[in-house]
Amino acid sequence: MALKAELHCHIEGAAAPELVIRQARKYNADPTPYIRDGAFVWSDFTTFLQAYDFAADLFRTEDDYAQLADHYLTSLARDGAIYSEVFTSPDHAVKAGLSPQAYTDAIGEGMSRARAKTGIEARMIVTGVRHFGVESVETAARFAAKCRHPLVSGFGMAGDERIGDIEDYVRAFEIAREAGLGITVHAGELAGWESVDAALEHIRPSRIGHGVRAIENPDLVSKIADAGIVLECCPGSNIALNVFPSFAEHPLPKLRQAGCKVTVSSDDPPYFWTSLKREYDIAAEHFGMSDKDLAALTRTAVEAAFVDRTTRAALLARLGAPARGR
Repeated sequence: MALKAELHCHIEGAAAPELVIRQARKYNADPTPYIRDGAFVWSDFTTFLQAYDFAADLFRTEDDYAQLADHYLTSLARDGAIYSEVFTSPDHAVKAGLSPQAYTDAIGEGMSRARAKTGIEARMIVTGVRHFGVESVETAARFAAKCRHPLVSGFGMAGDERIGDIEDYVRAFEIAREAGLGITVHAGELAGWESVDAALEHIRPSRIGHGVRAIENPDLVSKIADAGIVLECCPGSNIALNVFPSFAEHPLPKLRQAGCKVTVSSDDPPYFWTSLKREYDIAAEHFGMSDKDLAALTRTAVEAAFVDRTTRAALLARLGAPARGR
């Protein structure tokens, strides 16, 4: 089985239908409008958000979140993953009635349980929600900077990239950068190439979440390649949300051919009827990638991971690859 690594997954969006059904029984909720025949059902972005919010609301305690992280990471390891980064949300924590610290500690506990069972390494990227506004994102950044949890290693921003000007969020990212956290930001998914270009100019991330709409501007693609920016591509998610009409029209192969560093991830896997394993299968079946190419995807993800040198070297050793200049 090919070894895999994932850089782009939202922890609340990783809850498998069977786990959500179990949580619904626990809290006397009816999952049938959102889950049928063991799968999430939705028809457009609005109904996707309704299903997502319903499921996320069923994780309310520290034990719930520990179970969620353990369940997801254990399933990833079963499919050959050796590393995973998940986006966490202080805003979800508050909505669930938990402090951001308790929420983070609980997810960390789930990560530790999964690691003890399977050996999978995992980290958290604390994430602000763009459409909640500048103050909310800065609050998330301040939490990320001060929480000092050993498994919190990055900061990012998700949410509707069509809302607000990216330069308004610069201070949030500077707070995180000054604390030594890795920086990533969602851009170039629902908005076009200009969103990616603005993120590079104002935020200066080492990675871009999605970034695939950069293909609309060849000069920007060259800029990304030359700068070594890593694109956290999520093909299954992109097709499910109609960012592109088909895998045949997905730009990952062209971005890769242009010299961009690309990885594949599952985003909100059960909602998009995907998994990290399926994303690797898509790369092979639809993008014509060989076993060697797939191994290179994993290596790129490990080299771009927000981890310390010792952890990176250990992960590369599991891949049978030496560290390059690290």
